[in-house]
Amino acid sequence: MARTGPKKSGLRVLVWLGVVLAVLTAVLAGGTMAGQASWAPKLALDLEGGTQMILAPKVEGGSDINEDQLNQAVAIIRQRVDGSGVAEAEISTQSGRNVVVSLPGTPSTQTRALIQASADMNFRPVLLNGAGAAVPTESLTPEDQLPKPTAEPANSSDTNWITADVYRKFETLDCDNPSQDKQERSDPTKPLATCQPATASSPAVKYILGPVEVKGTNIVTSSFQLKQGAQGAVTNEWAVNIQFDQDGTAKFKEVTERLNQFYAAAGGESGTDPKAQFAIVLDDQVISAPRALAVITDGRPQITGGFTEQTAKALSDQLRFGALPISFEIQSEQQISATLGGEQLRMGLLAGVIGLLLVVVYSLFQYRALGFVTIASLVVAGALTYLAIAILGWTENYRLSLAGVAGLIVAIGQTADSFIVYFERIRDELREGRGLVSAVENGWKRAKRTVLASKAVNLLAALVLYFVAVGNVRGFAFTLGLTAIADLLVVFMFTHPMLQVLARTRFFGEGHRFSGLDPKRLGAVPLYRGAGRLRTPDAKPQVVRAKNAGAAAEAERRMTIAERRLAEKQEQLAGSSKSAAKETK
Repeated sequence: MARTGPKKSGLRVLVWLGVVLAVLTAVLAGGTMAGQASWAPKLALDLEGGTQMILAPKVEGGSDINEDQLNQAVAIIRQRVDGSGVAEAEISTQSGRNVVVSLPGTPSTQTRALIQASADMNFRPVLLNGAGAAVPTESLTPEDQLPKPTAEPANSSDTNWITADVYRKFETLDCDNPSQDKQERSDPTKPLATCQPATASSPAVKYILGPVEVKGTNIVTSSFQLKQGAQGAVTNEWAVNIQFDQDGTAKFKEVTERLNQFYAAAGGESGTDPKAQFAIVLDDQVISAPRALAVITDGRPQITGGFTEQTAKALSDQLRFGALPISFEIQSEQQISATLGGEQLRMGLLAGVIGLLLVVVYSLFQYRALGFVTIASLVVAGALTYLAIAILGWTENYRLSLAGVAGLIVAIGQTADSFIVYFERIRDELREGRGLVSAVENGWKRAKRTVLASKAVNLLAALVLYFVAVGNVRGFAFTLGLTAIADLLVVFMFTHPMLQVLARTRFFGEGHRFSGLDPKRLGAVPLYRGAGRLRTPDAKPQVVRAKNAGAAAEAERRMTIAERRLAEKQEQLAGSSKSAAKETK
């Protein structure tokens, strides 16, 4: 049983890998049959072509838009385009006056209308809040226990706004993985179930909000600064200041009077009543939801709460520019050809094929039949990566750009490197005189640490590049990280298990000269036959020494400094033992 253990373990892992590939293939096939997916990956703007629109921002009243407002307009459009599920879009400014939006394919009527719409900011009272994750199906509130309004709402903070439909939407809302299909604006006179996205310092939160009470157009301006203490001293806490117009001042006073009552009734700072909060909503998404700690009578509220200088500036910009009634007029629209990208793709694929062929030739030359394991591993890694990209294109609308293709090509060498490290560890074990089964297991223990360290560095580099870079460089980083994960799966679930199986075969186990594990070429001392059995030396020792001179030289050349010192020390000890034996005689 001990002799067949590794082989059975290897076969079991190979079966599991086959199951993983079969499941991924079945998922993609099901999506394709349903007409929602495709066997071919989705392509980005540079490879598929698309539509380029030049937008002219306009502010109500005919006033000109300044650079800060234009940058905020770009941020608003980018949020809308990303929210509509369009990936790999390019959004930039032109001549300091216009916004250029380039989208893959042809944008839908809804996406076009969403891009042109004016920014929509308003203030709504919070009725209910909760963690961002969706409630599991088995934990949903039973139909007969859903909220049922008992009267007409008295004001925007009245919980009678929460109907069964609104509460069910709140429960099923997943703010950790927000839906990408929202196109229509909410009704300002009705309640709203929506999200506050996660940030670096706080998780996602979902809310049920009452109808709009104060509009963003009532904001005159906003700013950010370090907060001043009770004695006028400047603290280290950043704050955002808002200034309302006359109408907004009156409305906000009325709102804070009501919300502050909930705050006081809940016990002040120690309270948790969500109705003490008011949500600042931009394009139906909560950007901040502070509590009303006091009644604001002068129309100059101050928002605090763990801001950094960067986050305070971002919120201030959103309040100042997001509240502006900016709309966008399409000045021109044209189709973008993918001719240049297609030519670059062909050249890139040619480079990838040449690189792959070089890896195959090197593997077969250096490792003989063992090189076919490398080729098979590359095929499996390619299949996993292809299926992952196609499924991500279906589920997450991921689009493969030219930079992403470059990441896939670069990954060929990195993937082959993992197999080479493993094979060389096995051959080192064989040179030390171990049998192939033992060499595979011991070599794996040594190679596994190296492979894990290498892939950890690759993943870290890909993550840093993805979050630091912008544009198509992120596509390169994404595919680089994806292939690193696929490489780990292949090494652990295919390459090592396959060698566990092959080690029990006669061709590899007896070290055939075309196996890549020939003891004469490796300089194995002593030479082995099969699972660790020594070969019987020839009748003429001189012939044996002559045949093995080259192998011994090769073995000595490949020894590390530590191994060479150990061998010299053993020779000295052996010489001392012989001298002691002669003196005894």
